[in-house]
Amino acid sequence: MSFSLVVATRGRDAELAAFFDSLLAQGRADAEVIVVDQNADDRLAPVIAAYEGRLPLLWRRSAVANACHARNLGLALARGEIVGFPDDDCTYPPGLLDRVAAAFAGDPALAVLTGPAASPEGGFGSGRWRTEAGAIDAANVWTSVIEFNLFLRREVALAIGGFDERLGPGTPFGSAEGNDLVLRAIRAGHAARYEPAQRVVHPDKRLTPVAVERAALYGRGLGFVLRRHAVPAGVWLTFLIRPLGGALLSLVRGRLLAARYYWATLRGRLAGFTAPHPTEGLPLTPMAEAAR
Repeated sequence: MSFSLVVATRGRDAELAAFFDSLLAQGRADAEVIVVDQNADDRLAPVIAAYEGRLPLLWRRSAVANACHARNLGLALARGEIVGFPDDDCTYPPGLLDRVAAAFAGDPALAVLTGPAASPEGGFGSGRWRTEAGAIDAANVWTSVIEFNLFLRREVALAIGGFDERLGPGTPFGSAEGNDLVLRAIRAGHAARYEPAQRVVHPDKRLTPVAVERAALYGRGLGFVLRRHAVPAGVWLTFLIRPLGGALLSLVRGRLLAARYYWATLRGRLAGFTAPHPTEGLPLTPMAEAAR
C-alpha cells in the first residue's frame, strides 16, 4: 500500500524538516513526498537538499497562495495508492502509516480514513473530536475531519475533483475544505471512517489576537460548508449556539479576548451560512490522472 503525501507549504522551513524526520521514522520506502512551495523566496532550498536521497521527494513551486490549489497540484502528480495532505507543521507519530495502510488493505470498500489532531503535550489537540470510531456522515463529519489527518484512495480523490479551491487558506472561506471533500466523497457513494486512535501531532491553537482575527475567516468556511451540504438544523444550529454562549460566558467572566474570539467565530459562521450560491460549481470536475 503506497503513499503520496502532499505538503502545501508557505512561511515555514524548520517545521517542514521536523515533519520529514517523523516521516523517515515511519520506516517505509513506499511513501513519496510532494512539496508544493508557495513561498516567494528560496527558504526551502536547503531543507529539500538536506533530505534528497533520504526521502522520495518532489519539489514544485506555485505562485498561487491557496492551500487547496497547492494540494490539487500535488494530487495531480501523485503516484501512491493512498494520498494524504499533512500540514507543514505537523508530525507523524511512529507507526501511523502502517496503521493507515493496514486499514485500507483490510477493507477494500474503504475510501476515506480520518483521525483527530493530537496535542504535542498528549491527548486530543485543538478542536472538538469524537471519542468513538465509526462511519462518517453529515452529522458527525464536523468532529471527525482535519486536513492533515485525512487519507483517501487516490482514484477516489481524483474522481471527486480533489479539494474545492474556493475553500480553505488563501480564500474568503478559510476552513472546512476537508469536511467538504469528505462529504462529497460520501455523497458519491464512498465509505468513510474515523479512527480516534489514528492521531497526527499538530501545534495547539493558542488564544491570541491573531487567532481572533482568523476566527471570522475560519467561521465563514464552516458556515458555508454547513449550508452547502444542507445538513439538518439540529446540526448547524449547534455551531451558532456554542460561540454565542461562549461569548456571553466569557464576558461574564471578564475574559475579553475569549469573548472577542467567540463573537468573531459567530459572525463568520453566520456570514458563511448566508453567503449566496453555496452549491455553485458542484459536483467538481474529476481530475485527470497525470500520464504515468
